[in-house]
Amino acid sequence: MPDAAAEPRSFLEALDEVSEAVESGAGLPAVGRAAGRALGASVIVLDSSSSVLAVACESSEDERAVMAGERGTERVELKVADAQVGQLRYRSRGEPAPAALLRLVANLLALEVDRAKAPERATEAAVGDFLQDLLARRITDRENIVARAGELGCDLSGGAGAVVVRARPHQPEEGDWRARVVTIAERGARAVERTSLAALVETRWTRHGDDLARELVIVTPSVDGTSAGRVAAAVLRELQAALPDFTVVVARSRHAGDPADLHRAAAEALLAANVAEARGLSELSFEETGAYRLLLPAMSEDPAELEGFYDETVAPLVAYDEQYETELVRTLETFLDADGNVAKASERLFTHRHTVRYRLERVKELTGGLDVASTDGRERLSLGLKAMRVLGILPPGGPAQEKGAEAGRVPRERKDR
Repeated sequence: MPDAAAEPRSFLEALDEVSEAVESGAGLPAVGRAAGRALGASVIVLDSSSSVLAVACESSEDERAVMAGERGTERVELKVADAQVGQLRYRSRGEPAPAALLRLVANLLALEVDRAKAPERATEAAVGDFLQDLLARRITDRENIVARAGELGCDLSGGAGAVVVRARPHQPEEGDWRARVVTIAERGARAVERTSLAALVETRWTRHGDDLARELVIVTPSVDGTSAGRVAAAVLRELQAALPDFTVVVARSRHAGDPADLHRAAAEALLAANVAEARGLSELSFEETGAYRLLLPAMSEDPAELEGFYDETVAPLVAYDEQYETELVRTLETFLDADGNVAKASERLFTHRHTVRYRLERVKELTGGLDVASTDGRERLSLGLKAMRVLGILPPGGPAQEKGAEAGRVPRERKDR
């Protein structure tokens, strides 16, 4: 049995080997191998988007098992301050390493991952700042736009298109899944147009109220206006293949021949994304949004007016459905889609005609007398529904699905179907 003095020395020697690899600037692969020797384990280091940065395993089968989390594999989140920068996956080959050694090695790995990703983050930040300024119209001069894009390796002198990407996990996801979505979407876009610019940017265009929403926006340069469609298709394929448990929406704008019009193109893509999400579509272009196109100026220039119209028409129905878990909005949508035919609406809703009529009477009561039997009532309610979709407001989908989501609701005393 080793004496008490040997253990601290072995501990320090193991730690010193990892520290030396970090100090030498040999890079993450060398640091990963040193970490594996220090811990006596097979090691894989990933960044926050789950991309593999370093591997120190005994075989390809060993690597597969560690990556999959099999056979006693452990995971340690790599953090710098409160920011998660990656993850360490390891499987001990013998006795587990002391907890203190594991913690110190993980800290050194986190610092090395953070240092290795710094230049990439600087570029990402520059792209994000540029797109944010572009969409917020803080830069409007054509020459300035072209010059700043040129600094990022993107030639916008011939114009460009905008693509908005949304991906929502069906179940809670570990780690920074949003960063993973950005990485995959950017990979798909650059496979078609290598100088495409992608970033998460903030906008008030598509939310009811003052809350900021972060949207993944891709600007893809094009002279003939065809690249946005091809980029959107490639991004959709990549995301659906890599993230099968996510709901994905990809929407695109028309071609903006003048770079100064790219803020308008981004608004078009956002409008198309809202309409696609409301319709349950995975892909949609601005040209395919139909009458919704007429609401673009209101959405991008004066969303408050559009929100006011929504509040005056459909908002009370949404609130009622949320509180009582009813289907007034869905019934109204179905009735209007059926050209005002109660029988057809009842067939599509799989409910009785009397129930449909009852719900439409509730619609009239809650909206201050907007009657679907009148032309004016139908028009105002139809526009209210369009305003809801353009603003990105999703109606309730029925009973709450998450535990605790029913808090604050008044239980309904009877069912209306």
